[in-house]
Formats: sequence, structure tokens, C-alpha cells
Amino acid sequence: MNSDAIRAYCEQRWDESIVPELEAYIRIPALSPHFDAEWAAHGHLEAAVEHIRRWCAERPIAGLSVEVVRLEGRTPVIFMEIQAANGGSDERTVLLYGHLDKQPEMKGWDADKGPWKPVRVGDKLYGRGGADDGYAAYGSLTAIEALQREGQPHDRCVVLIEACEESGSFDLPPYLDHLEARVGTPELVICLDSGCGNYEQLWTTTSLRGLVGGVLTVEVMEPTADGSVSGVHSGDASGIVPSAFRVLRRLLDRIEDVQTGEILLGAMQVEIPDAIREQAEAAAAILGDAVVAKYPLLEGTEPVARGAEAILNRTWRPYLEVVGMGDVPGLGGGNVLRSRTSAKLSIRIPPGVDAEQATAALKDTLESSPPHGARVRFEPEQAAAGWAAPPLAPWLAESLQRASDTFFGADAAYMGEGGTIPFMGMLGEKYPEAQFVITGLLGPGSNAHGPNEFLHVPCGKKLTMCMASVLRDHATRARAAQAAE
Repeated sequence: MNSDAIRAYCEQRWDESIVPELEAYIRIPALSPHFDAEWAAHGHLEAAVEHIRRWCAERPIAGLSVEVVRLEGRTPVIFMEIQAANGGSDERTVLLYGHLDKQPEMKGWDADKGPWKPVRVGDKLYGRGGADDGYAAYGSLTAIEALQREGQPHDRCVVLIEACEESGSFDLPPYLDHLEARVGTPELVICLDSGCGNYEQLWTTTSLRGLVGGVLTVEVMEPTADGSVSGVHSGDASGIVPSAFRVLRRLLDRIEDVQTGEILLGAMQVEIPDAIREQAEAAAAILGDAVVAKYPLLEGTEPVARGAEAILNRTWRPYLEVVGMGDVPGLGGGNVLRSRTSAKLSIRIPPGVDAEQATAALKDTLESSPPHGARVRFEPEQAAAGWAAPPLAPWLAESLQRASDTFFGADAAYMGEGGTIPFMGMLGEKYPEAQFVITGLLGPGSNAHGPNEFLHVPCGKKLTMCMASVLRDHATRARAAQAAE
């Protein structure tokens, strides 16, 4: 393979086409269904689907078909199929995955930036969804296009872009069933929705945490006639009427050690494999202080852990975050003891934990024997299991190392990620023999889901080149094996 030609073409396509397309995509407020219940009426997801579909359909790729598949009442998916080329085989399938839905805006963006305002500053393209995960369709097809231009082989490829990932991919299982015959049985799955430890080498994700959570509500007095929060004079009632907020705090203490953050529920714990501990040590040696420094901690604030233990905390241990509060007034609130307090809980769970069992244990722990006999209700949201990659086949480990060395000039690196990609768990169960390359552009400072989210453009270019290299190696490996027989 002419690596220089692949590099030059990917550089050109990113500069001339992909970056402008991503800038237009960033402008579309395509919120995931959990954050926009009226998504169908608002039309933003549909606009993002059409924006990406149009670009993909215009690509000069032999054997390419592009289709928007729709199931009643569900967010659409973009389904693309590319026939094998230049000696590749249609009997072997590579599945490439990404998503186009986005997280909410969130406050705190710099004055000159915004979630729907693309801004290029040096190597960084700011705006919601560029790196998470709008670039996936563009990068996937560009890698394939680069191979075809150079006469290099690739096997049959299927590209699947969903519009529900940020809501837990609850629309995806019906599509996987609906498209099962058309997808086939992938030998290799490439997912572009993950992270990277730095922007200087190819990072492959070896595990993902799952997610359980929901809304916890505590009520201590009757609501108003219309169901709203009622209240009484805090000076008159405090000390007699229990505080709904204090009851909620006590319930949280049942599931979390308030001193350490350790989750106390056995249903959310796993034994960390020795190989994972060794991998965390290796990643910590590469990243050094960057394991912690990538977060904007206030001066004087100490992290929960450092080095390998910090990596294990964010990848193989459960942790709770209260990501929302309800029934709580702002700082202008009066001296009132409220009847109700609600909190939205999000717990990341390690690979190997049964998400449904963890949810059941969480609900039982929170609702049983409530303090003061308060009315406690926990309403679970969609749960997603974590995922651990199977061991890399020797050919794939060699391919990743070669790609990273060729296009990044550094060794390939491996690390688990703390986020959740429900699709990976689904595919792991559906295709247990498949190999997985889970990678992405969510590196230091990229701040996915938060303010000032950005895509690192040079890393995006090099990742596209690496994808092309791995796709070629997949095709030539199989061809060489057949010739040897």
C-alpha cells in the first residue's frame, strides 16, 4: 500500500470536504430523543440524517449504496453497503458504526463558541457532536474511498449510523433484527465513538462501562391539588417534618460510601482481571500526569486517584453521579420546607455486571424501609451493560501497530473507557466470534457532552488513514490465508 498516497488523499478530503461538512452538521441541534421528546416534530434529527446521507450518496465509491431505513415510531438509521473491491471478498463483512444524535447544549461555553456554532481554532473544531460522533460516516467512507483510488483491496463493508445512541440506543435492537440478513455476520467491527489517551498515537478501547440510573423522588407531605410541590414555613416545621432533601441524602448513603465514592452494592461490582490491571499500568506509563491533568480541576482540588488506579476507577469500577435535581428552587428560594425532592442518578457500571440485575438491586435498596416512612419512588431509565473486547487476533494486533507506526509515528496503545456505547454490548452478544476495533477522537480536553467540546482535526485525519490500513489488512490477510491453503 502506498502510505503516502493514502495520507495525502485523507488530508485533502478532510480539509476540502469533511471539515466544511462537519461545520454544517454542528449547526444542526439534533438532540437525542431523551433530550427532545418532540424530535420528530422538530425535525432536527431528520435534518442531520439528510445532511449526512446526501454527502455519503455523492461519494465516488464503487459498489456503494446509501439508504435511510425507518421503522414506525423510531429514530431512523443510515444504512450503507459497499461491495468488495480490488480482490476483496463479499463473503467477509466489516461493520463500521457511528451515530449522529447529540447531547444537550449545556452552559459554560466560551463567549465566542457555542454548541451549534462551529469554530475552528488551530487544530480544533469546536461545537457539539463533531467528535461525538458526527465524523464517523465521513471518516468511514473516506477510508474506503482512499483504498479504491489506490487500487487496494477491501472486503464487503456495512456502515451503520444510528440516531439514538446518546439515549441508550433503545431504538437500535429493532433495527438490528430488521437488518440482520443485510448486515450478515461481521468478522470485524470498527466503532468510531470512543476515546483516545492522547492525540499522538492510535488508541484502541478494550472495554466500556455500562450505565444504570433513573429518577429518585422523596415526598414527605401531600402535594398541592395540581400535584405541584407544596411547602410550609421552615421555621415552624423544621424539626418536626422530616426534610425531603435529608431523606434523599440518607438513601444515597445506602448505595455510596460518602467518604470515598465507592459503590456499596455487590450487584455492581466485578473482579478486575490481572490483564486489565497490567494494561492500566502500561497506559498510565504512557500518559503520566495527563491521566488527571486532562480534567480542569481547581487549584488545590485533589483527584480521587492517580495513575493506574485512576484509570481503573474510570473503566472497571462503578461510580455515581447526581446529574440532575428536581423540585429544588434556585438561590432565590424562600424559607420553605418543601414536600418533595427529586434527583436524577447516573451510575456507570463495569463490564460483566448485569445491567438489569443492577437496576433491580438499586431500586430495591432505595425504596425499601424509607427513613421516617417517607414516600420514596425510583423510576429507572434505560439500562445498558458494559462490554469487554475479546483478545485481539495476532493479525489485528500487528495491523493496529503498523497503522499507528505508519501514520502517527508511535506505537499503538490500549485502554478501557469509562463511557457507554450500548451497541458494542449488543454486537458482542450477537457476533461472539467478531474482532473489534473501538476507537475515536474523544481525547484530552475534547469535553464531549460538556461546554467547548471539540474535534482534533489532525487526529481525525490520521485515524481515517489508520482505518484504511486496517481494512486493507483485513482483506489481504484473508486472501493470503486462502492462498496458503
